[in-house]
Amino acid sequence: MLDAYGAPVPFGAAGELYIGGAGVARGYLNRPELTAERFIASPFVDGDRLYRTGDLGRYLPDGNLEFLGRNDEQVKIRGFRIEPGEIAARLCEHAWVREAVVVAQQDGAGEKRLVAYVVCASEAGSDEDDGGGLAGALRAHLSARLPDYMVPAAFVRLAALPLTVNGKLDRKALPGPADAAYALAAYEAPRGEVETMLAGIWAELLGVERIGRHDNFFELGGHSLLAVQLSAKH
Repeated sequence: MLDAYGAPVPFGAAGELYIGGAGVARGYLNRPELTAERFIASPFVDGDRLYRTGDLGRYLPDGNLEFLGRNDEQVKIRGFRIEPGEIAARLCEHAWVREAVVVAQQDGAGEKRLVAYVVCASEAGSDEDDGGGLAGALRAHLSARLPDYMVPAAFVRLAALPLTVNGKLDRKALPGPADAAYALAAYEAPRGEVETMLAGIWAELLGVERIGRHDNFFELGGHSLLAVQLSAKH
């Protein structure tokens, strides 16, 4: 398991899986460019070759490997390279989550944002019971384990992940997040002209239909770049 510089990653850190040893092939048949990309000289054993799998993972404390997704599924948001599979793996550590996938979508301002889609376990209760609390709980769970830029803006609850006929995730069938997908506070209408104006601007920037006076801009997926746009509109 190596980082972007070819150095081994510590236990618990995400890295790309490389395979070495006598069982590694010499390359792809009649594909010299792909061979050069995927089969590299080992920096650890002279004369050995490593196969770059493109799979991302990490070592667990018990020595097992956890698959975190594909390297070619990386997304770049606000200058940060992000592994959606790592976020999904962290989501699945929560008792309420049975399955999860994280994708990058455009928000109302045309910027990329992370949206999590989760299939819940029975412990999560029903959609009627959570009242947006699911999003708040999962956001708090991730915020304690990941940097802010890796925490999704919205958490959409699904009965099942949509799949293609080949059994792969059907990204086109993923619904857009509704208000319940955000970590909204108990709703209380804005008061006065200033609060009403700000609620309208927040709704436009964040893609949330109804903003209450107790909602938090950053907990609803806001970030520093959107804050600059917020100031410009104010």
